[in-house]
Amino acid sequence: MMRDRETAAATSGGSSIEYADMLLLRFGEFILKGKNRTRFEKTVLRHVKEMVKPYPKAVLSKEFGRIYVTLNGEPARELAEALKNVFGIASISPVKVSRSEFEDILAVSRTFLEIIAPAQGTTFKVSARRVWKDFPHGSIEMNKLIATPLLQGYPGLLVDVKSPELELKLEIREGHTFIFCEQIAGVGGFPLGTNGKAMLLLSGGIDSPVAGWSSMRRGLEVECVHFYSYPYTSELARQKVVDLARILSRYAGVIKLHLVPFTEVQTSFTGIGQDNLIITLMRRAMLRITTQLAEREGALAVVTGDSLGQVASQTLSSMNAIGRATVLPLLRPLVMMDKSEIVELSKTIGTYNLSILPYEDCCTLFVPKSPTTNPNLRIVEKIEATLPGYSARLDAAVAGTETLSITPYGDEKPSDVVTVQAGLQEEWF
Repeated sequence: MMRDRETAAATSGGSSIEYADMLLLRFGEFILKGKNRTRFEKTVLRHVKEMVKPYPKAVLSKEFGRIYVTLNGEPARELAEALKNVFGIASISPVKVSRSEFEDILAVSRTFLEIIAPAQGTTFKVSARRVWKDFPHGSIEMNKLIATPLLQGYPGLLVDVKSPELELKLEIREGHTFIFCEQIAGVGGFPLGTNGKAMLLLSGGIDSPVAGWSSMRRGLEVECVHFYSYPYTSELARQKVVDLARILSRYAGVIKLHLVPFTEVQTSFTGIGQDNLIITLMRRAMLRITTQLAEREGALAVVTGDSLGQVASQTLSSMNAIGRATVLPLLRPLVMMDKSEIVELSKTIGTYNLSILPYEDCCTLFVPKSPTTNPNLRIVEKIEATLPGYSARLDAAVAGTETLSITPYGDEKPSDVVTVQAGLQEEWF
């Protein structure tokens, strides 16, 4: 999904990216969305501007279906690595730029091949596109005029006009011609925030960061909600979750992390004689608190990392009983995925190594030996109704929530005046 697909480099052993003058960014599937397309393109451009800020010499320009990043000496590979994570970008091509004069186009094309150093037997074609109609040679004519001397200079190349391994593309414009052949795959999807905002229940585990990334890829702006129980967990566990949010921020620019003190709520479920329902009760409480935060933040849904049947609280019966605790839509991007698929995706997006760090999980202190897989909703609601001060404890947890704005650069700042005690890591059961 996010692996580089550098078509020329894959067969020839070299890459032009280190020598690029420009990066060409192509939009993804949202280009089919008719009247919304302009809005989506503007959203992608804003996100690209944020990602390019650490590279002050880079200059952006936009045309229908594309964004151009003129490098002016900025590192092409670093920028491409950052920009391929922008939702809505389908692919990136490193581009060499020549004057729109035949001799210069040919000279730069020769240099381009020298950089790539195609292997013996590589199949090849030239695809010219004459955007500037006053250029003296047509597109088909340019294919032959450029390909013939290149083939003479590189006798190991083989012509294949249908499905070549190396396709040298020329875009002839007034003043400049763009020369490129590689495509680096982007994440695609929809521009961030174009499909609304949701709250992500973020644990220190493998699943929830993947659910968050998957939601952002479909155009959702995501704010993370994490539940912790001080003093049962450590500062290292807290930092782990902050770092997971930071990885997600690489795809979002900035992401909010709401840290909810959950000790009082969590401990209220112990000693009531219903140990097999503790997970159900805790998860319903989390949804109630998250719903209040969503109303405050203007979010319209809740995202979880549930995968059907993976654990006791993720049976269909359990998900039904837990989901009744909120009126908001519950989005479960991973619900039909195998664990192995989720693990692979976590490795791809960069969260796996953090997720498996063995920091203590406060929930293991409260999880029963035999949690129910078929909770009775009527009994659960009766327990909640008879717990002393239950609603007040939920409200106190919301009031005590600390909010951080997480960036990829590690300079997170409090978004709230409320300060909470150190600690956390609530594993999302």
